[in-house]
Amino acid sequence: MRILFLGDVVGQPGRRAICERLRSLRDSWVLDFVVVNAENATNGAGLSPGHAKDLLDAGADCLTLGDHAFDKRDLLTFIDQEPRVLRPLNFAKTAPGQGARVFSDSRGRKILVAQVLGQIFMKRPYSDPFSAIDAVLTKYPRGGQVVASLVDIHCEATSEKVAMGLWCDGRTTAVVGTHTHIPTADARILPKGTAYMTDAGMCGDYDSVIGMDKGEPMRRFITGMSGGRLKPAMGEATLSGLFLETDDRTGKATRVAAVQDGGSLPPRAP
Repeated sequence: MRILFLGDVVGQPGRRAICERLRSLRDSWVLDFVVVNAENATNGAGLSPGHAKDLLDAGADCLTLGDHAFDKRDLLTFIDQEPRVLRPLNFAKTAPGQGARVFSDSRGRKILVAQVLGQIFMKRPYSDPFSAIDAVLTKYPRGGQVVASLVDIHCEATSEKVAMGLWCDGRTTAVVGTHTHIPTADARILPKGTAYMTDAGMCGDYDSVIGMDKGEPMRRFITGMSGGRLKPAMGEATLSGLFLETDDRTGKATRVAAVQDGGSLPPRAP
């Protein structure tokens, strides 16, 4: 199976890039399944039902969220109606929607997608992500009911992301980090066959401060004062993420590559 994971979509530029380019990438990279983190797709914080539909119609098979999962209140109802949108497993016991689901690609092969939130440096005290994902991976072992499985670990601390990758090695096909918006240079296959990347980066304008127009973040850093709300930078977006190939029999990752398409970052293809 050939899988593409794209990092956090930030505002209109990120949405536009996916709507304009994802279908072409699916064809040219011969992709079987695409997962997109969309928690910042609407004005840089949250996801609206309309924008979720746009991204799914553009070729995403599954959308993951994050700590901004329900910043747009109408998603509270929509997520129960659209199973292709996943919120974090450990967000809250009463949260609507699902944190993990088994999907099928065009050939009927089963893939598990799950998401957890980290705990370190996050604004809210989320429950333990390790125990949350453990229950899911025990139910759906790699190479068993599913031919591939992918975990999106959405958090600040690189140490926590690395720990999750190592803890899941041999149990899942891939562990990919999101939330910090900057692609890391550590895409690799861990010793027991799990693909790993600390952060997939973002689908947004990199001539920015992690996707936001430079003016307001710079003002806050330099003066310590806020001059208004943060707004997404509006230049051409780079699509950033992780590509992987898997062995259908074992569920192991066999090839992995960081990818970048368009915008201001150098292109990187599988």
